[in-house]
Amino acid sequence: MLDINFIRENKDLVKKAAKDKGVKDVVDELLQVDEKRRQLIQETQNLRTERNELMKNVFGKPSDDVIEKGKKLKEALAGLEPKLKEVETEFDKLMLQIPNVPAKDVPIGKDSSGNVVFSQWGQKPDFKFPVKDHITLAESLDMVDFKRGTKVAGFRGYYLKGDGALLHMAVLSFSIQKLISKGFTPVIPPIILKDRAFYNTAHFPWGKVDVYKTFDDEKEQDQRFLAGTAEVPLVSYHQDEVLREKDLPKLYAGYSPCFRREIGSYGKDTTGMYRIHEFTKVEQVIICKNDWDESFKWFENLRSYSEEILQDLGLHYRVLLMCTGDMGEPQVKKYDLETWMPGRNEYGETHSCSTMGEFQSRRANVKYQTATGEIKYTHMLNNTAIASPRVLIAIMENYQQEDGSIKIPEVLQPFMGGKKVIKK
Repeated sequence: MLDINFIRENKDLVKKAAKDKGVKDVVDELLQVDEKRRQLIQETQNLRTERNELMKNVFGKPSDDVIEKGKKLKEALAGLEPKLKEVETEFDKLMLQIPNVPAKDVPIGKDSSGNVVFSQWGQKPDFKFPVKDHITLAESLDMVDFKRGTKVAGFRGYYLKGDGALLHMAVLSFSIQKLISKGFTPVIPPIILKDRAFYNTAHFPWGKVDVYKTFDDEKEQDQRFLAGTAEVPLVSYHQDEVLREKDLPKLYAGYSPCFRREIGSYGKDTTGMYRIHEFTKVEQVIICKNDWDESFKWFENLRSYSEEILQDLGLHYRVLLMCTGDMGEPQVKKYDLETWMPGRNEYGETHSCSTMGEFQSRRANVKYQTATGEIKYTHMLNNTAIASPRVLIAIMENYQQEDGSIKIPEVLQPFMGGKKVIKK
């Protein structure tokens, strides 16, 4: 979340951020509640100070006047404290609805049409034969079973099997090894989480509709939710902690299953592995100092690491600088990497790279102590390293051969026992 002092001093800027991101503007309502909250805090503090002063000079048994006055002060406090609690609850609720302010170089736009191509790498393959999509390839080579997946799991269900399962594990293992070489610590985090972890990342309140839950009644005590990315548990890994500046940055590579309901996507990509309810991902999360120069340096590094993975896989892709209306509420700046998928005859999103500033660390209460003893909130960033099976679409379709076989990218062959081709 943003600092309330920043919101007070930059009201118009924050209102513009809400408008540009297409988020409901609650800034005026928040500031009204904030003013009422501050008044009640002041009144409460005044009464407590008066009560303390009253008792300060009392020695032995207090007089009747002191007892009476103390009683009135206690009653006054008892009347104010519930009001303050109610206002603070409303204040907290509204603070969670304030989006982050985008960087100055982020393009203004209401949807994906406002995104800008930042760069691209490689060339689209030039096939001399009719191109097959990943569904045809996967079924013909017995790599994926969609029919039984749907029978057992329902809509968007699938079974990865044989070389499909091996290719899936290979690309994930390769990506983990790549990040380890960059200084990341591999982590397998919990993925069934309490709701605070989702508020910490700002997946709540905005994206709650897309998250699976483990309960039916909202009043149930043991409420848990299934995360759609390892970003959620990793942002909360140091929740309510004060780190040391010398221990920053923290580089984590989270390996996890991911679950998304895909609400709002019905009618889109209803077959195949592009838009599914469960998948596996390696996620990069960085926690660094509260310094924008350093933060943006890591932001570009995160992008470069994912690009290096795609380049090692020999896949043509482009990088998009996301516009305000398509970047998400917590982001300051965001890139999407889209990989060419011949069977779709279009690019498909495979990576999302984001810098949040201190927006998430304020929610998760992750701070650090500087060398001079000052306490600051950290900056937080994240980016996909690889998500499978979506990336398998690009691999299968770009490496397909005229005879229906699929070449295995050279960097993945050691993870598949030296196998070079997937064929019948």
